Order: sequence, then C-alpha cells, then structure tokens
Amino acid sequence: MLTRKNDNRGFSLFELLAVMMIMSILAAIAVPSYKRSQIKARETVLAEDLYQMRKAIDAFYADRNRYPDALEDLVDNSYLRTIPQDPFTRRVDSWECLPPQVTPSDDVAQGGCFDVRSGSDLIGVNGVPYQQW
Repeated sequence: MLTRKNDNRGFSLFELLAVMMIMSILAAIAVPSYKRSQIKARETVLAEDLYQMRKAIDAFYADRNRYPDALEDLVDNSYLRTIPQDPFTRRVDSWECLPPQVTPSDDVAQGGCFDVRSGSDLIGVNGVPYQQW
C-alpha cells in the first residue's frame, strides 16, 4: 500500500525573499559598474572620431593648402566616408568646427574648419568637458 508523504513542492516565502534580496544586492553592485564602462566606451569612441577627423582635416590642408569650409567637404572629397555620429549627442550635425586662428598679415589660405570639437555639454570622467577634447 502506498503511503503519501507530506509533499511540499515549491519554495517558502522566506526562501524567495532571500533569493530576491541577494539578486537586488548583486544588481546594485553591477549597475554602476556597467554605466561607468559604457561612459568609458563612449569616451574612447569620441577620442577616436576626433583623431580621425583631425587627421582628415590635416590631409585636406596638405593636399589643397587650405582648410575645409565644413566637415561635409571631407566627405565630398573622400577624406572621410561619412561624418561620424557624436557618441554623446548621438547626432551627426552637433560637431563644432573651429576656424583657424590667424592674423590678417598671415599668408594662409582660410577655411572654416581648422579643428573639430564635440557639441556635447557634458563633462568627461577625467573632469574635462567634451567640448575641450
């Protein structure tokens, strides 16, 4: 004859609360670390984009003896494939072109884009605003 034992299948409320508490603590530790690594990755992309655009501006100047009027000139003349998206503003049109700092007596052909900066108003992990990178 089969006897039935007390079959308590499942978890008690205390066990479920303990597991949920442990998961909450682990999530509270992991989320800030994840966000920090995400910001570091965006900063790395920003630094590389700025380097590539500045390199393209220098190549444009070396070939044509003048700076490009806008970043679109770099794409039109095949110095860049596309204008990269700013990783912090997530827009292509937020880059700021800085004109060359020359005096009227300088014999340098002008152009509108001597240097490029991010259009973001955020401050980097190192304390320097992205607009000054």
